[in-house]
Amino acid sequence: MSKTSIPKNYHDLLGLYDTQRAIGIIKTIFQEKLCAALHLKRVTAPLFVLNGSGLNDDLNGVERPVSFDVPCLDERAEVVHSLAKWKRYALAEYGFRPGQGLVTDMNAIRRDEELDNLHSIYVDQWDWEKVITAKDRTLPFLQETVRDIVDAVCSTADELRWKFPELKAIRLTREPTFITTQELEDLYPDLTPKERENAFTRAHGTVCIMQIGGKLRSGDIHDGRAPDYDDWSLNGDIVVYYPLLDMAYELSSMGIRVNAESLASQLEERGCPERV
Repeated sequence: MSKTSIPKNYHDLLGLYDTQRAIGIIKTIFQEKLCAALHLKRVTAPLFVLNGSGLNDDLNGVERPVSFDVPCLDERAEVVHSLAKWKRYALAEYGFRPGQGLVTDMNAIRRDEELDNLHSIYVDQWDWEKVITAKDRTLPFLQETVRDIVDAVCSTADELRWKFPELKAIRLTREPTFITTQELEDLYPDLTPKERENAFTRAHGTVCIMQIGGKLRSGDIHDGRAPDYDDWSLNGDIVVYYPLLDMAYELSSMGIRVNAESLASQLEERGCPERV
């Protein structure tokens, strides 16, 4: 059942036509700024991959992909959930070197998504990945990347307000506040993970919530994260306070990918060491 709701007294600031103009401007400006900040090149991504190729993202392992038969290949294909695994394959195929990466405008279908004001079964988002070296697998490198992304978002918002003065009331905090999921639990032990995000983001504006996926001291996890995706000690969600809905709004879910050691540890924590 959908949990989508329209806030009382809500009205759009631009109207339908200008909203579409603004979306087009965002897609152009933000992509340019993100590519410049992170040294990325745009590539075209697949809408679907062959079943069994290993290129679709399993998300939390329970979501069902939309699939269909391809008679001319005698195969079945499935619409992507995300490009987490395909991006790593593409980096090798395109021959990107350390410090370089790719970005794409990804479309996907997530049939089992719980619908609300922020989530849809249809996904349209930027997806990026870059090659790094072992020495870059550090917290400072992650935080520097977060700051670059936030700066690109804020610079895009500045240009959008210049083109559409009606948006002048919308402001973002340019310097993100970093906090771990364990620090959030310690700060708000009586709140749920989502309530903790809302409370902290309401107080700080732009926030990067780090170390998502592993067990907290309470025995719970803050949010699900695939064990073979990013390193739970070196990941983070960039969230901003969204006053219209009085809640935290996730702009980016990202992280430094697992290495052999972190992969083995995370698989064991999830109870599947046989996959190591």
